[in-house]
Amino acid sequence: MAEYKKNSLSLTNTIALGTGVMIGAGIFALLGQVAELSGQWFPFAFLIGAVISGFSSYTYVKMSNTYPSAGGIGMYLKKVYGKTAWTATGALLMALSMVINESLVARTFGTYVLELFDVESKGFWPPILGVLLLITAFIVNVMGNKAIGGSSLVMAILKIGGIAVFAIGGLWAAGFTFDQVVPSQSLTEHSLVDYLGALALSILAYKGFTTITNSGDEIVDPKRNVGRAIVISLVICTLVYLMVAFAVSSNLSIQEIIAAKDYSLAEASRPAFGKYGVWFTVGLAIISTVSGVVASIFAVSRMTTMLTEKELIPHRHFGIPGDIQKHMLVYTVVIAIGLTMLFDLSRIAALGAIFYLIMDIGIHWGVLNNLRKEIGANPIILITALVLDVLVLGAFIWSKAGIDLLVVIVALVLMVLIFFGERLFLGKKRTVEEE
Repeated sequence: MAEYKKNSLSLTNTIALGTGVMIGAGIFALLGQVAELSGQWFPFAFLIGAVISGFSSYTYVKMSNTYPSAGGIGMYLKKVYGKTAWTATGALLMALSMVINESLVARTFGTYVLELFDVESKGFWPPILGVLLLITAFIVNVMGNKAIGGSSLVMAILKIGGIAVFAIGGLWAAGFTFDQVVPSQSLTEHSLVDYLGALALSILAYKGFTTITNSGDEIVDPKRNVGRAIVISLVICTLVYLMVAFAVSSNLSIQEIIAAKDYSLAEASRPAFGKYGVWFTVGLAIISTVSGVVASIFAVSRMTTMLTEKELIPHRHFGIPGDIQKHMLVYTVVIAIGLTMLFDLSRIAALGAIFYLIMDIGIHWGVLNNLRKEIGANPIILITALVLDVLVLGAFIWSKAGIDLLVVIVALVLMVLIFFGERLFLGKKRTVEEE
């Protein structure tokens, strides 16, 4: 596999990578689940989620300006906490949340593809099609940066343009007016915990901006362009999410959105455009999910390779030819395939949100206490980001514990295993070095 090189990703390619991950997951996989928790107010959940993500992105922009690295978040954690189990655990939680995102998007791909066929029971087909997507994305990544950047750019242009057409057409067909922006439903229809839980999922829809930091010094002029790419990607995705959310809410009732939450965009296109609208929407879903998985696998492989080279996580090649990064591509795809086969969309999304928010809290806390002066960060913004994350995470876990305790238990068990596994691994490394 060709080695990734410095200055191999332009600003445009980098924005394409970020929007590729965000739009692939946010629109097609999470819109229905956010609507289930927040009712007619779900478009505003995406808007507030963008604001919260904007506060979070401040930390990453300040860190990337000072420490641009292909290791991205893994390197940031190492700067904050040193070579410790906390660093390795936080980095692995981020990597796992990204792998979970890959399985979420892959399964969404399978669900939308089946909308092209008259299949009464989808059964095992969504995970099977998702696995095929993951294998295809692996092949694209093996081809190197040029193929990744080029494919991401083309797909980003196609899907953002296509989704804009869907949104504008859906709003026009439904006779949308600005009077409909404020829902008729009272805010008291749902609990505060449910609304905060919806924000957790909407934040998950924006977390793809962290993919940009994982590209690190592969980006041209990283100290300038990493921050620019993050801000531009967030703005683009916020506009896209809002247009689509209002288009869907104009064509479907909340009950209909929830009933079709795994393929809500395709269902919303039926009353406006008929079967041709469904075909168009499914085509967009395929483009979006493919680019999202390709970009995410690329970022995870870069971060885990750095963690391996820094001896923060164990590594075995199991007879696989090639360098460490190729091994990480294989491991990433294998784990994503397992998740795609075992979990449904709701549980996959919940695990991803929990892992990401805990890692995000760790980043803000560490920078606030250890590095804010060194990187010139404003403590008020850091504290705001930290408080918002804690509130949203707490409410989301409380909400999930009431309706699906298993997913909370699985998340807790995995985090404990990762932390103590890393303590054991790093402890043995130190013992060997001392001897």
